Amino acid sequence: MAKATQFCVALDNRPGTLAKLCGALRKAKINVDAISVAENSECSWVRLVASPTAAAKRALTRGGYHFVAQTVLTLGAHNRPGELESIASRLGKAGVNINYIYGSNAPGEKGGMVVLSVSDLRRAAAVL
Repeated sequence: MAKATQFCVALDNRPGTLAKLCGALRKAKINVDAISVAENSECSWVRLVASPTAAAKRALTRGGYHFVAQTVLTLGAHNRPGELESIASRLGKAGVNINYIYGSNAPGEKGGMVVLSVSDLRRAAAVL
């Protein structure tokens, strides 16, 4: 488990805007470690963890993107039934609210990564 910086970027909800954002990051040699996109009829909210963080912030600023940076937790997770339940249960018992979670798993048991926005980073880090 580690702390990471997540960028929440507002994009117009139309074809090509995500590609343009990803292109700006690629040109700056930024790797997208995790990404989530939520949309409504007016805009898309892209949440992403990218590295290196300082370079990602510069690239987003240079590209004219409106974004907010916040600290989130990243956690390795096994690809097996009950893994997310275990994480959520430990946090719930500690009184930590999960604001949102996203991630991915690779095929097989080894797993992948989840990104968590929580109500209390310090307590969550101690529990996980």
